[in-house]
Amino acid sequence: MPTEILMPALSPTMEEGTLAKWLVKEGDTVSSGDLLAEIETDKATMEFEAVDEGTIGKILIPEGSEGVKVNTAIAVLLEDGESADDIGTAPVAAPAAAPAAAAGNEAAAQAASEASAPAPAAPAKADGGRIFASPLARRIAAQKGLDLAQISGSGPHGRIVKADVEGATATAPALAPAPVAAAPAAAAPAGPSADAVAKMYETRDYEEVKLDGMRKTIAARLSEAKQTIPHFYLRRDIKLDALLKFRSQLNKQLEGRGVKLSVNDFIIKAVANALQQVPACNAVWAGDRVLQLKPSDVAVAVAIEGGLFTPVLQDADTKSLSALSTEMKDLAGRARERKLAPHEYQGGTFAISNLGMFGIDNFDAIVNPPHAGILAVGTGVKKPVVGDDGELTVATVMSVTMSVDHRVIDGALGAELLQAIVENLENPMVMLA
Repeated sequence: MPTEILMPALSPTMEEGTLAKWLVKEGDTVSSGDLLAEIETDKATMEFEAVDEGTIGKILIPEGSEGVKVNTAIAVLLEDGESADDIGTAPVAAPAAAPAAAAGNEAAAQAASEASAPAPAAPAKADGGRIFASPLARRIAAQKGLDLAQISGSGPHGRIVKADVEGATATAPALAPAPVAAAPAAAAPAGPSADAVAKMYETRDYEEVKLDGMRKTIAARLSEAKQTIPHFYLRRDIKLDALLKFRSQLNKQLEGRGVKLSVNDFIIKAVANALQQVPACNAVWAGDRVLQLKPSDVAVAVAIEGGLFTPVLQDADTKSLSALSTEMKDLAGRARERKLAPHEYQGGTFAISNLGMFGIDNFDAIVNPPHAGILAVGTGVKKPVVGDDGELTVATVMSVTMSVDHRVIDGALGAELLQAIVENLENPMVMLA
C-alpha cells in the first residue's frame, strides 16, 4: 500500500512549520537522500530528504502552506508496482483555518470542515514505535473502535491494510487510569483582545501585518520569560580606551589575513573568560535543578528582518579573537539568510545583545531561557572621568547592563561576574594570556 510522507520535526522543539517549497512533483521517482522540500521552522529554512525510495504519487500539502503540524501527512509515496489508483482514499489535508463564518453559515462551515477532515493520526505501539497502516485502514479502525496495536498487518513490511481491519471486531478497551486533576487555567493575558483593539482603530487607516512563526515564537517566549523569570539588573560603565588602542594594533597586524576585529569580538571573549573565572555563573535553569557547564558557550543576538537569532559560539573561552571574529561573521551572515541549523542557535549559558552600533546609550535586555543572564551593551561615548591620578580627564566609556535570572545567580555572584567582564575589557591583553 502507498506510504505517507509525514511533516518532519526538524528541531527538538518544532511543533509545526511552513512547507515553503516542493522540490519534487507528482510522478517523480525519488531515492533515499533525495531532497523533497524546503521546510520553514520558526527559526530557519531547512531541506527535507527522502528516507525511502519510490514515486511521488500525490502531494497532499501545497507549497506555501503555513502551520503544518509535525507528523501530518504531506505526500504519498508509491512503492515499486503501485500506481496512483492504489492511493484510493488517501487523506486530504484539512484546509487552512478561514475567518470565522457569519452566523447564518456556521452549520455549513462545520459540515465542510468535517467532510475534509484527515484520517486519524497514525497510532503508536506500547513501546512507542509507530504502527504502519494505510489511511483507509485507519479510518475504518476508528469507525469500528478497533485498536490497531492488536491487529497484524498483511501488507508490505507488516503494514495494516483495509482487509486486515474489515474482518476484525472491536475489543473492550482497557480501563484508563483515573485522570489527573488539571492545573488551574492560566490567567488571561493582560490587555484588550485583538477584536477590541481593532475596534478602537476601525475609523483609522491601517495595514494588518500577519505574524509569522518567528514573530509568534519570540512573542510567546519573551512574554513567558518576563513573567516567570525573576530578573534583576546590574549596571557598570567600562572605559574602552586601552581596548580601542589594542584593537587598532591587532587589526594592523591582521590586515594580510583578511580579519578585522570588532569591539563585539572582544566583548564575546571577555564574557567567555569571565564565565571561566566565575564558574558558578556558567549555568542554566533546568526546572528543578541548575546545570553548571564547563565550557563557555556564549550566545550573541543577531537582528534579522522580522526578528532575531542568537547563534551560539561554543568553547568561546578556548578560541582566539580572530577565530571568534571569523566564526561570528559566518554565523551572523547565515542567520540573516535563515540558514542556521538548530544546533547552531540552541544552547549556551549566557547571551550578549549589542545595540551600540545604533547609538543606544544603555538598555535592559530580557533573559532568554534557559540562560542565566544576558549582557546589554550600549555605545561607547567620550565622557569626563576622574583618572587614577585624581585629575579630571576624558575617556571613551561604554555602559552595560547585565540582566540576571535570580534563580541561578544571586546578587553578589552576579556582581563578581560583571566585575570580571569589566576587568577583561579594560585590560584586554590579559585575555590573550
